[in-house]
Formats: sequence, structure tokens, C-alpha cells
Amino acid sequence: MVDPMSQDKPTSLWTLFFSFFKIGAFTFGGGYAMIPIIEKEAIEKQHWITDSDMLDIIAIAESTPGVLAVNTATFVGYKVRRFWGSLVATLGVVLPAFVVISILSYCIAQVRDNLWVAAAFEGIRAAVVVLILNAVFKLAKGCEKNWFGYTLIGVSFLLVALLNLPVIPVILGAAVLGILYVLFLLPRLRKAEGAHQEEKEGK
Repeated sequence: MVDPMSQDKPTSLWTLFFSFFKIGAFTFGGGYAMIPIIEKEAIEKQHWITDSDMLDIIAIAESTPGVLAVNTATFVGYKVRRFWGSLVATLGVVLPAFVVISILSYCIAQVRDNLWVAAAFEGIRAAVVVLILNAVFKLAKGCEKNWFGYTLIGVSFLLVALLNLPVIPVILGAAVLGILYVLFLLPRLRKAEGAHQEEKEGK
């Protein structure tokens, strides 16, 4: 993929701001629900990043303090227009929620018990589940398919979903295991596979 900064006509800061403003304004359900919307805008429509970039960005955003959607917007913005890109993308994604929450703070007591509002959010919650599942399937397509990845996914799910372990130690542990796998185990496996292939061809 061509680096957005190296293009003859780089993306304008206004385009970057408006793209993330739309994401922040029309996405309900928090950071995970924003992932497929960010993918559609940043990958499919604007071609700012690739699927592989998105996986890396989410991994970094999950491993650093802050809200997933805000961290992701910051990283994408930096990739497109460096410092000013990260600034306007972050402002764009948080501004709609800031405005809406500021307005609702004055009338939250009346809205909280409103039957119509409660019914609407019941439907929104169900739709958010679909958005999150959609993001999971899309991200899974970009992961390397091997025994290490499948094992790590299964163990991580077991630790977090079933044993209720904190997410941060699981993420850090997965990062350490990934480093050990790539630096030490993977070269040995490839060397053994190459030796086996040579032996097979010699026969």
C-alpha cells in the first residue's frame, strides 16, 4: 500500500476530521462496535490503511491506556497525516459523543425512565452485538492461520470469558508468547521443515 504521506495530493485534514466525525456520530455501542465502521471508512473507502495495519492498530490500541475507538482513530490519523492527522481524527471521533452527552446531562433524569427511549436502546443493543461479531470475523480473516494462533485464541478466550481473568495480563502474556514464538520456535520449525523437505526430495 502507498504511504498516504507520499501521495501527490495527501488527504486533507478536513476529510480526516469529517470521516471520524461520521464514525463517532453514527456508531452506537462503544469501541468494538466502531471497528467495522472504521474498517469500512479507512480501508475500503479511503484506502488509508490495510487489513494488516488494522490488526496491528487494534493490538496496539488494546495494549495502551485509553478507549479503543479513540486510540484507533489516533493511530489511523497519525498514519495519514502524522501529528495533525492524529489530532483531528481524535477530535472528530470524540466530538459527537461529547456534544450529545453534554446535552443529555441536562435531561438525563427525564430520558432515563422514558418507555420509548428504553425500547429503542433494547434494539440498539441487539444490533451492537451483530456489529461486534462482524468485526471479529473480519479481523479473524487477517490473522495467520496456524496451530499457535488457534491455541492462543482458545487459551485467551478460556482465561478471559470463562475464568474472568483481567484482560491486560492476558494481552501482555500473549505478546510475550508471540515474541518467543517468532524469535525462537518459528525458526526452528522452519529449519526442521526445510530439512525434512530436502530429505524427501533426496529420496
